[in-house]
Amino acid sequence: MRHVLPVLVLLHASAPLANGTAGVRPHASAPSASGAASTRTHASSSVGPSRASAPAASSTPEARDVLLRRLVARVALAQVRRQDAAWHPDQRDCAGLIRFAFRSAYKQVAPDRLSSPLWRDGRGRPSDFADAEVLLQHSFQRLGRDDATREALRTGDVLAFRQEQDAGPIFHLMLVVRPEDRAHAPARVVYHPGEKGAAVRTGVLHHLVTEAPLEWRPVPQNASFLGFFRFKEWMS
Repeated sequence: MRHVLPVLVLLHASAPLANGTAGVRPHASAPSASGAASTRTHASSSVGPSRASAPAASSTPEARDVLLRRLVARVALAQVRRQDAAWHPDQRDCAGLIRFAFRSAYKQVAPDRLSSPLWRDGRGRPSDFADAEVLLQHSFQRLGRDDATREALRTGDVLAFRQEQDAGPIFHLMLVVRPEDRAHAPARVVYHPGEKGAAVRTGVLHHLVTEAPLEWRPVPQNASFLGFFRFKEWMS
């Protein structure tokens, strides 16, 4: 069953969301972040293709995490230009983008970690699949909802929204990409809007805060905004 929701226009028309993979809760229709269309080529070309050669893994956990974050950004942004054939079409929704980017990064930097699944299912058991709600419940940890938390976000962190609908709550996730040198470029969000065949989108996080419809702004005043989240294995 397809859920189509009306969405206000920010600067570019946004597509309504449909159900993702079978068994996945549908995701609410996400707004187009300001500047997405004009920055697609630059964003994806600046980080290279998602199948870039693997960097040399460091022996220190801290350095490994930096490489993982960098590759998560590279893979996610590469999907803006062209969605990788390795990303199964049935998995292409907001949660699927996060799963694909993380798994691709670990495959290059720490393949041994993939000997067991990255995620947890609804019962907390290791699983290769988890929808947006389950990812938030079992694989990511909430950092907060305020401006200070937003300013402290790092690449690979997630913005989460929950929209209440007659059929039940609908969740949507956006991935944060923030340059290590913050003077180089602003923080961005990358996300799949959920509609079958839709393009992956990117835009400036600050524009989302100030220009998106209220229900999509990652600010404390928005009751639909669940907060900022981080992968539990990166909480150290």
